Amino acid sequence: MQDGVSRATGPALRILLLAVWVAASPGAYAQAVTEPSRGQLLYTTHCIACHSTQVHWRNDRRVTHWQSLLVQVRRWQAQAQLQWSDADIAAVARHLNDTVYKFGDTTARLAPPG
Repeated sequence: MQDGVSRATGPALRILLLAVWVAASPGAYAQAVTEPSRGQLLYTTHCIACHSTQVHWRNDRRVTHWQSLLVQVRRWQAQAQLQWSDADIAAVARHLNDTVYKFGDTTARLAPPG
């Protein structure tokens, strides 16, 4: 009887071991790689060279809400003569909001050049 039990559990045990081996393989735990947003790419290419993210957390920061974030991104891209479009400015502001500021209302329109 014991031989019959071992023959019957043999394939089941092999399947179980195979499932455990597949689940434990490094590929099973690989996280999906997400493409960086346009805002993140613009920020890391043009902004991070002059200041670190610490500038966003200082006590006397000029950004206090979504609209002021848009104004500051527009200001600094003009200062650097980057000639970003309104969409680029909004994309960088959204990236900063998503990663640093976390303002709830981001529906305000982009401030006109000033």
